[in-house]
Amino acid sequence: MSKQKELTEIELDRVIEMAWEDRTPFEAILYQFKLTEKDVIKVMRGTLKESSFKRWRKRVNSGVSQKHLKKRNPDITRFKCSRQKAISGNKISKR
Repeated sequence: MSKQKELTEIELDRVIEMAWEDRTPFEAILYQFKLTEKDVIKVMRGTLKESSFKRWRKRVNSGVSQKHLKKRNPDITRFKCSRQKAISGNKISKR
């Protein structure tokens, strides 16, 4: 797979992180890293242990995950937790 070879270690880590996040759709990964859903599946299959890959695929296809924009609730308009912006210096700011 040529796409995976082009990714740096940091980019590869971020793609895997984004793939595990339920709210991050495949379209966001495509936009940021030019990897299609099929490419992401190949990256995950080649990087994760077999049991972790199977768990990830099961979760993505279970309906819990919002990985596909068409299946996504239209009320979800962001990719991160509403409190995430309050995190600074590795500590959660007091509210």
